[in-house]
Amino acid sequence: MKFEGSYCALVTPFDSEGRLDEDAYRELIRRQIAGGTAGLVPCGSTGEAATLLHEEYRRAVEIACAESRGDVPVMAGIGANATWKAVEAAREAENLGADALLLLAPYYNKPTQEGLYQHFRAVARETRLPVMLYNIPGRTAVNVAPATIARLAKDCPNIVAVKEAAGSLDQVSEILTLAPKGFTIMSGDDSLTIPMMSVGARGVVSVAANVAPKQTAALVSAFLKGDVKKAAALHLKMFPLIKALFVETNPIPVKAALGMMGLCRPEPRLPLTPLSASARPALKKALKDFGLL
Repeated sequence: MKFEGSYCALVTPFDSEGRLDEDAYRELIRRQIAGGTAGLVPCGSTGEAATLLHEEYRRAVEIACAESRGDVPVMAGIGANATWKAVEAAREAENLGADALLLLAPYYNKPTQEGLYQHFRAVARETRLPVMLYNIPGRTAVNVAPATIARLAKDCPNIVAVKEAAGSLDQVSEILTLAPKGFTIMSGDDSLTIPMMSVGARGVVSVAANVAPKQTAALVSAFLKGDVKKAAALHLKMFPLIKALFVETNPIPVKAALGMMGLCRPEPRLPLTPLSASARPALKKALKDFGLL
């Protein structure tokens, strides 16, 4: 499986009773596919995976697989701070029809680099699916070091990529220096997609694609085709919108934006709360300026 282009880190919409809104979810996915999104990522950080019921997780993955109809790959988010739970989740996602796994570093435990290596290796050994590691130390409290990523890439044939969200271009460069040829980096920060691609990343797992799938796909596609000038222009046009989508903890602002656009209800699930009143005008302005309202 080739990881490349704009993958959307899907939000999980809830209805007025706080339950998974399957109709809205299907429409969001159809909008992504119509907009040229290269891959769907249900049940990640943006999808509030940590607060989903087990059955909600299953349905979110099932719906994504059904709506994709094989046109685009579905990469299911796997996040657990117990390795055995991550193994079970990986097996389940594979059985549900996922095409790949986005495997989050364990959170809260703060394992050593050896612990991270053993965790990722144990999960990868229990699935036939390609695995993209997910390094986001701002949420997990641990950074997966480039040497650890390279070691995993060499020892585990199905660990083939990393979603890198440490915010460090040096780390991206070091991973590509150490990892085997063909190992793929995807940006985990919308604002750093073009900078990361300039040193070798192949795309983005995007939050912004939820509201602007066509534009995010066009930005990444332009860079991959060598049209750096066009990609840079698209980046600068999107930059104010991207910043507005992270004015509070993700996915609070992007859900608020989708609510303003009439695509789903804006409320996240506790402990996340709706976007503050003070932040709403700036987000609304960014959406209007970008032509989404």
